[in-house]
Amino acid sequence: MAMPNQEGLLVVLSGPSGAGKDTVLRELLRLDQNVMLSISATTRAPREGEEDGKDYFFLSKAEFIQMLSKNDMLEHAEYCGHYYGTPRGPVEEWQKKGRDVILEIEVQGGQQIRQSCPNAVSIFILPPSLKVLADRLRRRNTEEEDVVCQRLETAKQEILQAVHYDYIVINDDLAECVQEIKAILLAEKMKSARRSHMIQEVLENA
Repeated sequence: MAMPNQEGLLVVLSGPSGAGKDTVLRELLRLDQNVMLSISATTRAPREGEEDGKDYFFLSKAEFIQMLSKNDMLEHAEYCGHYYGTPRGPVEEWQKKGRDVILEIEVQGGQQIRQSCPNAVSIFILPPSLKVLADRLRRRNTEEEDVVCQRLETAKQEILQAVHYDYIVINDDLAECVQEIKAILLAEKMKSARRSHMIQEVLENA
């Protein structure tokens, strides 16, 4: 639960495709009602079962570029030939209301957020091993083998960027992974930099 007068956290969550970010986030959202998941925009085609406005905002390249020109994106990146980005408006509104907002974004976008929003909390989710990652990607059965191989090569480069994140969490056991992320969010809210306003409030209520 957010403290009075405390703005919600802005959380960057990254990890290679197949690390289990979506599963982790679903469980986190189920357990913590104060957490909101930012819906990203993308120019890639919807996968089977995905809905516009729920899973992503599916945009044409022209629409995406127009939003960029209006500074309506907090960050954007190109990944495997498609554009991804975070619409600014909803994120800032949720934070003002004390809600913690998670941006599930690629490492390119994560770097942009860390540079432009120094108070953002960045978490990188690692798979237990590359073998486990490859098995997870192939079990999806949604992409051809050459695309899977491309994602694995991209994953190796992304994993090297984990050192630049505030926290690294390994997604081997789902429940443990989610609890570790919850612990990170709680600890961040307790930092003196985020609660300095409470000192004067306590003194004034003598």
